[in-house]
Amino acid sequence: MRHRWFGRLLATNLAASFALRTAFWLQAALMALNNLMFFCFWWVLFTRFEEIRGWAVGDVAVLFGVAAAGYGATAVLFGGMHDLARQIDDGELDPLLTQPKSVLLQAIASRTRPDGWGDIVSGLVLVGISGRVDATTIVLLPLAIVLSATVYASAIVALHCTAFWFGRTHASIRTLSDMLLTFSVYPPHLFGGAMKVLFFTIVPAAFVSHLPVAIVREFSWPTLGLALLGAVAYGGIALFAFHRGLRRYESGNRFGVRG
Repeated sequence: MRHRWFGRLLATNLAASFALRTAFWLQAALMALNNLMFFCFWWVLFTRFEEIRGWAVGDVAVLFGVAAAGYGATAVLFGGMHDLARQIDDGELDPLLTQPKSVLLQAIASRTRPDGWGDIVSGLVLVGISGRVDATTIVLLPLAIVLSATVYASAIVALHCTAFWFGRTHASIRTLSDMLLTFSVYPPHLFGGAMKVLFFTIVPAAFVSHLPVAIVREFSWPTLGLALLGAVAYGGIALFAFHRGLRRYESGNRFGVRG
């Protein structure tokens, strides 16, 4: 039943975003253009250097494509997660507590962001023009995007849950979120050991893009196992942080009933 409810919620959100068609297409197109323009930086760089520590322009296209598509999927499905800290701090979870459904899922799936479609499309385009597409890539690419989206969404939710303990943390969360996205679109070989430890822990860029892309570039069962372990671990951390924080939640006296 839960998946049917989530499907109806998603359909409602998508219908609402499509209702403003001009705004929808404008936001999606601008985001796609933004991603493609940012990738031009790498394209220009690789016109002067054929490879950088074993990475060619096609490899970076796959890296950027998977990261963009994963982020876009979270924006479309869970667009409300970027507003979670504010909802917690302002006591706006009250109406959700009256429903016999997951409070967290209701909060983060409460809206969809049209610009996410621009991320998804531009990400797939970058993978398509990378020159790294073959039968194996086509099969593994959806898995890589799902893993990327899962870890990114989990990390962002966990960060927003700090609002249960520390109040208004939105500015700090935005900084950490931008940091995660930035490091996710840079080849991991550019960084040393200390940074790689960071990428597997506090700023999980390794699980958001580096490992999912490694599955596509050079598939191996250990890499897949580590990527799956990271997705499960960060998902568990997000769920634990939210439900533990919900015990500390202070009502905003906004109880009502949502259909």
